[in-house]
Amino acid sequence: MYSINKLKKDETYSIIHYTGFICILLGLLMLVPVSVALIYGEYHYIMPFVYSAVISIVFGFILYKFFKNTQEISLKSAMIFATIIWLVASAIAALPFYFSGDLSYLNSYFEAISGLTTTGFSMYNNLDAVSYTMNFWRGFMQWFGGIGIIVMALTILSSPSINVMRMYSAEGREERLVPSIRHTTRIIVYIYMGYTVFSIILFLLAGMSLFDAIFYAFSALSTGGFATHNASLGFYHSIWIEIAAMIVMVIGATNFAIHYAVLKGKWREYFKDIETKVAYSLMIIGTILVAVFLYNGTYYGHDFLLSLRYSLFQVVSALTTTGLQTASGSEISYQWEGMGIFVLTIVMMVGAGACSTGGGIKWLRIGILIKGMWWQIKSLLLPKNAVISHKIHHVDELKLDNEVLRLTGLFVFSYLLIYMVSVIIILFYYQNVPQVMFEVASAMSNVGLGSGLMTASSPAVTKVVFMADFWIGRLEIWPILLLTVILIQNAVRK
Repeated sequence: MYSINKLKKDETYSIIHYTGFICILLGLLMLVPVSVALIYGEYHYIMPFVYSAVISIVFGFILYKFFKNTQEISLKSAMIFATIIWLVASAIAALPFYFSGDLSYLNSYFEAISGLTTTGFSMYNNLDAVSYTMNFWRGFMQWFGGIGIIVMALTILSSPSINVMRMYSAEGREERLVPSIRHTTRIIVYIYMGYTVFSIILFLLAGMSLFDAIFYAFSALSTGGFATHNASLGFYHSIWIEIAAMIVMVIGATNFAIHYAVLKGKWREYFKDIETKVAYSLMIIGTILVAVFLYNGTYYGHDFLLSLRYSLFQVVSALTTTGLQTASGSEISYQWEGMGIFVLTIVMMVGAGACSTGGGIKWLRIGILIKGMWWQIKSLLLPKNAVISHKIHHVDELKLDNEVLRLTGLFVFSYLLIYMVSVIIILFYYQNVPQVMFEVASAMSNVGLGSGLMTASSPAVTKVVFMADFWIGRLEIWPILLLTVILIQNAVRK
């Protein structure tokens, strides 16, 4: 047991060294909103970003310079690094909110970790009054958080290939678009940037202003969900903007390996892939169930097309783990109570595609479990000597063994266990069970769909629980469980 938690000095130095590099990168990114402050004449926001950038760069330089990376890092070290860096990055990304006086530091940290993990819950009481500069930072955080802090760093980081591979895996990514991990990360960045330009153009054509088009391209493509208005996308009352947003959200929630295959001309792979089949099956079933439920209610005037419009957008937003809304929090809390909240909670927990910008259990794992159930039923019906093919199509034909099914089942069990613990804690402060289950699912799957439960005035304990859920959901549990075991064992030993 001692070998599980003991980190060598060189491994610790490597973790600190790479943390310094990320801090330098983040500090440079914090200088970008300064140009927005200059353009819109919000000069009082310049210095908060300058101060924050200087702190981040100087702190990062000290760590990077004085803690040398002298050896290959183990997968354990890479997972610890991935776990810690999201907390450190959020602490630094929170500084502009705090230095500007917009938010307290706790709320600033909440806003930052919500943005970087592409969750979308906000601590601003009035989004309609937020400055252009701060809105840009909120959207920009989600944009580079969506691709992954580590993935972005690996595109420019000079490091041994084995370190690159282990850090890539530690951030919850498994697919390789090409044999080289470094080349894979660069392809992902190129695809992401290309889709960003496409998304901006799409929103402009739908009728948005340039600033809003850029902001919502960042927010929707990263499946983040931050908005510039209290009513989210419902502010525009535009079906064209809603259609544009749904297209971008689906793009963001789709596996980068599938994007790569489609962009190489293998477009049939998109429709053959198990993730696509799971996603669209859930989207169709969920939309119909909610639309019929809303139609039977009175709020939307028994208008089926209107009910279908609201249902489709919210289901797509939930399933892609984006969190943009056309139905307000009060509508969801009161008019969607019952089937509406139940369906949204389920699809949020299912989540988006693997190796995408989205969170949740993931379409691939759900597909594997469904296939596993079918194989088990067949094994009970067929003779014992019958051979059952354990294959799925995911970019290629993949053969699954019992180990994959076991790990998938353990992940889902761990996810549900953490979810239940979070719900129990929040229920000590809020007694509306459906609303609590809805918002905790939204937090753990990095969605951000809100029903009005979590606000700036919420108890500090509930904010901490939600921030932990953002963090756990973004890192897909295992790295955080590893760090937790290490900390507990060290505490017991002391």
